[in-house]
Parts: sequence; C-alpha cells; structure tokens
Amino acid sequence: MPRTPKPRPLAPARTPRTLATPLTACAGAVTLAASLTACGGASSADPDAKEITVYSADGLKSEKGEGFYDRVFADFRKKTGIKVNYVESGSGAAVQRLARERANTKADVVVTLPPFIQQADGKGLLDTYRPQGSDRVAAAGKDPGGKWTSVVNNYFCFIYNKKALKQPPATWQDLTAPRFAGKLQYSTPGVAGDGTAVIIKALHDFGGQGPAMKFLGKLQANNVGPSSSTGQLAPKTDKGELLVANGDVQMNYANMTSMPNQGIFFPAAGPGAKPTTFALPYAAGLVKNAPHRANAKKFLDYLLSEPVQRQVSSVGGGFTSRKDIKATDPHATALAKIMNGVEIFTPDWNDIDKNLDSYVDAWRTATGG
Repeated sequence: MPRTPKPRPLAPARTPRTLATPLTACAGAVTLAASLTACGGASSADPDAKEITVYSADGLKSEKGEGFYDRVFADFRKKTGIKVNYVESGSGAAVQRLARERANTKADVVVTLPPFIQQADGKGLLDTYRPQGSDRVAAAGKDPGGKWTSVVNNYFCFIYNKKALKQPPATWQDLTAPRFAGKLQYSTPGVAGDGTAVIIKALHDFGGQGPAMKFLGKLQANNVGPSSSTGQLAPKTDKGELLVANGDVQMNYANMTSMPNQGIFFPAAGPGAKPTTFALPYAAGLVKNAPHRANAKKFLDYLLSEPVQRQVSSVGGGFTSRKDIKATDPHATALAKIMNGVEIFTPDWNDIDKNLDSYVDAWRTATGG
C-alpha cells in the first residue's frame, strides 16, 4: 500500500490572542512592512498609493516568516504591486483602535474574531463589500448585509498532555476530578478570545446561563487562575505543568511540531453526549472610509480566491472558508481527522454581541474572578 505522506511542519503559531487589552500610545500593535503615522496624528495616506493597511488579530503570521499571512502578503504584492502594511493586536483591541481613529481612518481592512467582528459592524466601522468568492462561503460564515466574510475558518478546542493522560477527558464533568486540581487552566473570558469561547461553549452545552455558570463555578476549584494569553497555556500543557487547557484547533495544530505532547479534544456536555465545538473564524471586513478602498477590495477578493483558500490548510493549518473547496493536502487530512465525530453548533452571535458584558459579569460572580 502507498504510504500516506506526513504533513510538512507548519510555522509555529503566534501567541497570544488577547482581546480586550487597550492600546495606548500605539503600544501592543506590531507593525510590519511599513511604519504608520502616530496614533491620533494626521494621516498622510495617499489614496493613490499602491498599499493597504490591515489591522488583524494574531495567529496567522509566523515569527519566522513562514506563515499564512507571510505567503499571502508577498504573493499579493507580486501579483498586484500593492504592499501590505500589517498591524497586529488582539481582536478587541483592533476594534477599539478603529473606533478611536474613526475621524481619521488609517486602516483599510480589519481581520478579527467573533463576536468582535460583529462589534465592529455594530459600531458602524465597516463598509459593505462582498468579495469575489463570498458566494461560496456558508451563510454562517458571513454577514447577510455584506459587512464581513470569514477568510480562514477555525474551531474552539481544549488540549491535554498526552504523556500524562492515556485518554482525554470525555466530558465537562471529568474536568472537575481531583487529579486536575492545580493542573487545569483556561484563559480569561472577556480578555482572551478563546477564554470567551469557554463561556460560549458552556452556554450551549449546559443549556443556558444559569447551569453554565453553576458548572464553571464548580470547575473553578481546579482552575490555576487567570491568564490573558491562551497561547501561553500550550507550552505549559506540553511540558506537563498543566494537564488540561483551552485553545483553538488552528493554533494548537500548528504548534504540534514543536509541542508534540499536546493533544486536542472537545468535552461533551455529559455521558453519552457528542463532543461539541463551534467555529471561531478569522473574519475580514472593509473598513468604512478606508483610505485605499479600491486596493482593499482587491485584497479581500484575493483572500477568498481559490489558490489562497487552498493554502489555508497547507500553509496556515486552518480550514478553508469556501464550501466548494475540498482541500486534500496532508494537513487538511489530519485536521479532518481531528474534527471527525465532533458536533459543530452555531452560536447566536447577535445575542453574544449584545450580552457579552453580562455573561462575563456572571462568570466573574460565579468564579470569584
């Protein structure tokens, strides 16, 4: 029989994915490929310049220059002559910065996670644009009004140390076992994106705020404590300092080459129930009053083009957003195996956007956070 080719190692995923840390005096944003004007200063953007500025949540660019964004930005410039100025931050911080710069817009495109892409729309920071190829994206992966479209799909998960545990915990209740005391940690809801996802999954699996918060209050006995960074939990789990932590499939799968002891799992609501998760896509939108609007549209079209969407798995370790593309590279095959048998639900993102603060407050009350 022919041997199945081993997936080519991916560039390590970046850490962390922090959502609510404010940016002050431009701190917290990493600017690559070009320098931008100072925060709050007059914009020197030339509308005819062959460039765009992208504000993005982290996770898709490699520190070694081998990530999905690294490939996309270089190929886009080669194809169009348009240079990409890249500003990286947490999802919530990107939206906060757009709001502060509303009177003097500097960004052309924003890429962020739910529910913060919906938050950007709610604040009037996005313009309507349906990129070429967006008709091939499932309805759950785009705004019906055309304000944003998923460009890389991803899923919430938990990770465990495979050396210490022969099998991952099957249910949420298993995580309350004494063996996990001081060996379990999840990033802080309302601060970290994947930490906020813990609340969203609990709300679904336990059937509402009351039972979800009751369980998370019980789980707190085993929780090490707050962490603003989800990415920092992966190396701790790989080393055995933690036995269980939260994460997301794209980030943790990309880290497996350098952190081979971490395994991905999805706890079920209870015995006999199916494991569940939900999509946490990187969603892109055209910024309202974008200085380089025409160039930004070309970039959004390019992100959803078939060649780029095939690189989402082969280069980025994520999932294509287009339902008409069936990736067959070794990484896509491995990712499909991870997701096999997992029930995927769709959160009510409008509800999450509207009530996120109250859910986080309820979590703080339940856990003493």
